[in-house]
Amino acid sequence: MPKRFPALSDYGLGWSTRQRITAIATGLAVLLALAAAVALLTGRTTAGDGRAAAPTSQPSSSTSASADPTATAGAGSVAKPPQLADPVAFSKAAATVLWSYDTRTTSHDQQLAGLKAWLTSETTYADWSSISAQVPDPVLWSRMADQDQYATATVTEAHYPSAFKEALADDPSAITQAYIYAVTVTGKQQIAWKNGGAGAEDRSVTLAVQCRPNANCSLVAIAPTVVP
Repeated sequence: MPKRFPALSDYGLGWSTRQRITAIATGLAVLLALAAAVALLTGRTTAGDGRAAAPTSQPSSSTSASADPTATAGAGSVAKPPQLADPVAFSKAAATVLWSYDTRTTSHDQQLAGLKAWLTSETTYADWSSISAQVPDPVLWSRMADQDQYATATVTEAHYPSAFKEALADDPSAITQAYIYAVTVTGKQQIAWKNGGAGAEDRSVTLAVQCRPNANCSLVAIAPTVVP
């Protein structure tokens, strides 16, 4: 049975506002810095697993998480990042590209390069590993390609989680440190492969996106799960 594109990961726990500000100020490692920046705005997180039954299993992310794509960004079937300044609208587009792929026209390296084009250029906050982990490893991608597997996505709704809005209301100036927003997106992924194979599953993900004033938004990370 062909392998499906992996479900999105949930990770991280919330820190207090003081702890998160301290973490950012002291310049921790990239992953911790991201968790601090996102948690600064999202508050206490809750672990969850939004994956539904699907035609295939979760691939290993050990290879893809550390991969350094060499193909031209935006190559293959991966959509290029839109020029949007609205966090919610950008998050809808980002979720769509994360849930979409086409092994018939796009190589593993092209998929990674295409997604990396969406990543913020601010390395202090960028968590490439959380995004690249969504791409199956090269061996699994090859097996999917043997089955001509591809997926399309439909976004049904996107919103700021209540924890994010509450944290922002408590400290409106916090957003100005990095302009990172948490947005939860829900939708459906349709998967197809040769000989008429098909499947679908509901999807939900909380993204961290950066939208600085007078600049287009960019993707920061697959954020910790937060209270809707």
